[in-house]
Amino acid sequence: MTEQAITDRPFTAASFQAYMDEGKLMGSRNRETGEVFVPPRPIDPATHGEAMEWVELSGRGTLAAFTSVYIGTTAMIDAGYDRARPYVAGIVELEEGPRISAQLLGVDGKRPDLGWIGRPIVATFIERGEGDKRRSYLAFEMIV
Repeated sequence: MTEQAITDRPFTAASFQAYMDEGKLMGSRNRETGEVFVPPRPIDPATHGEAMEWVELSGRGTLAAFTSVYIGTTAMIDAGYDRARPYVAGIVELEEGPRISAQLLGVDGKRPDLGWIGRPIVATFIERGEGDKRRSYLAFEMIV
């Protein structure tokens, strides 16, 4: 994808999803202050500035918080998670500054460990759904 095509997309949930479907974690950055927002937003809430641009993020960060989820949303139940097989959702502080929530992969929801807090993690994308309902979801894995 060319740089021109990246800057032409509006700062919407649909554009954010389209980038994830392409395997990219994107945010918006205020060109004046350098602050980065994920998910992207068209206006900086602090300055009300509209000088925003798309920026591809590294996907690296640290785990700030997490929880084991035993009763999930319909989508997570459809993905095979339930009371017998809980999933872990976490808050990740990205290298670029913003925090975002996503599923944590490769950890046991039945055996949460406070030692996970502060561990380095990296973004990955998981695909769920069939046919035209197939889409990518953001997730994170701990770096070993």
